[in-house]
Amino acid sequence: MAKRSIKIFLDSNVILSGLFSDKGAPRIILDLLSLGLPQLVAATGEYNIIEIERNLIKKMPEALPVYNKYLPLLNLDIIPLPSSKELTKLSGATSQKDIPVLASAINGKVDYLVTGDRKDFSHLTGQYSFKILSPSEFLANILPEVLKALESDS
Repeated sequence: MAKRSIKIFLDSNVILSGLFSDKGAPRIILDLLSLGLPQLVAATGEYNIIEIERNLIKKMPEALPVYNKYLPLLNLDIIPLPSSKELTKLSGATSQKDIPVLASAINGKVDYLVTGDRKDFSHLTGQYSFKILSPSEFLANILPEVLKALESDS
């Protein structure tokens, strides 16, 4: 019987950090995702993609080719922009700029929201069906589970 995949939602900062650093937890997460392991499924929001591309165009336009080449390798499930009704319902839950991220994670039915922005999300721990972890916390908690599943599949 096939084991259930772990579904993670990557915040913009994790994707950007992973793309532009050759070490660290965000890079390890992206490298794992690029392997196409069935035990690990990732998502991000259309809002996050827009935010990433806006930042790249503004601050590092020369990095756009790297981003455009690497992003498809991650096989991300892109969660559509949340509706204004969904955003209004979550108003006040976290900083205004992060409400679309929270709504997208909820809509994506993920197990984990992985973010480097813990100050705006940590107070939400336990309020949603997913856990909120930093990239290093995610690796510490989940990597052994993924590796164990890989061993049992072989």
